[in-house]
Amino acid sequence: MSSHILLLNCGSSSMKYQLFDPETQSPLAVGIVERIGQDVGKLKHEVDGQEFVEEQPFPDHTASFAAVVAAFGKHGPSLDGVRAVGHRTVHGGSTFQESTLITDEVIAKLVELQALAPLHNPPGIAGIEAAMALLPDVPHVAIFDTAFFAKLPAEAYTYAIDREVAKKYELRRYGFHGTSHSYVSKKAAEVLGRPVEELKVIVCHLGNGASISAVDGGQAVETSMGLTPLQGLVMGTRSGDIDPGIFKFLSDKGYSIDEIDTLLNKQSGMGGMCGHTDMRDVEARIDAGDAEARLAMDVYIHRLISYIGAYIAVLGGVDAVVFTAGIGENASLVRREASNRLRHLGLVIDEEKNAVRAKEPRVISTPDSPVKILVVPTNEELAMAQDTLRIIGA
Repeated sequence: MSSHILLLNCGSSSMKYQLFDPETQSPLAVGIVERIGQDVGKLKHEVDGQEFVEEQPFPDHTASFAAVVAAFGKHGPSLDGVRAVGHRTVHGGSTFQESTLITDEVIAKLVELQALAPLHNPPGIAGIEAAMALLPDVPHVAIFDTAFFAKLPAEAYTYAIDREVAKKYELRRYGFHGTSHSYVSKKAAEVLGRPVEELKVIVCHLGNGASISAVDGGQAVETSMGLTPLQGLVMGTRSGDIDPGIFKFLSDKGYSIDEIDTLLNKQSGMGGMCGHTDMRDVEARIDAGDAEARLAMDVYIHRLISYIGAYIAVLGGVDAVVFTAGIGENASLVRREASNRLRHLGLVIDEEKNAVRAKEPRVISTPDSPVKILVVPTNEELAMAQDTLRIIGA
């Protein structure tokens, strides 16, 4: 029987998908529906090196998924052999602590949890319902971004606020990018040739959204994102950690709560400080002597090394620091500056190895570095496919 898995990742106005082969660990087809709900949307379907594009209205996720199924029918591969559908689901709250077979009861609970992720969970639910309607004869699995961090120690996930308020509204640190952190921490152990159970690892998932985790023996014990993905590191357009009093301060100045939320989530971070969210653009401006870009990079690195240092303390030492995701995998400047500022804690980077661009996982520290430094490309799709098969017992 085919073990191909269809993977869906739905946003408010987009639907990304892959038909994934876990045996070859590679996609058979990838695509995206963009501008859902707008006058004209776009579907891009890639298979066998060819890209097929359709432009038409996609009024909702149901129509979008119907168009995806039609694209597979026209351009291949066939969906007849799909074993299951895996759905990236951002927030599982405290209810879902691992990937879960989707039932009507699960969907009802996800609806209850929408308040925890109002931008992410509703489109995810819409995608689930659309896919289950058109592919009703295969199992559907929810893979939660929060699951890897569901068993954080209470001292790490508890916010120091009134306990009754926290309990009533389920206010705690949940963490995100869990699928990536789980995959990368295990892959790092493989690269080092050591059991993951013996390792203390810090994973730096640095992309437009960025998070960092401390993993002890394969179990996450701390992470930077919190109730929402806003907390933690400096990101492309998100501020990361900020004094909560700024909400009251800006509210007193006439900003609405929605305006403050937009400011911190969409108009801050690297984009807010220097006008660029792409690190290549930031580096180019630094090379040209731009002071704003240099300051933005300094803030970015300062926040990153502050977290790494704190997590070394939490772990009681560290065996490896791992960089992953778009910036972590490609921005040698970020890796070099962060590692050099942590040299006194045992991170000794090899400049030549760090400068090499490659798609393979690799060690970029010197042979005598007390702490190993690695670059491990994340593969969330592979992890999602494997988890989907695990849940359905395939």
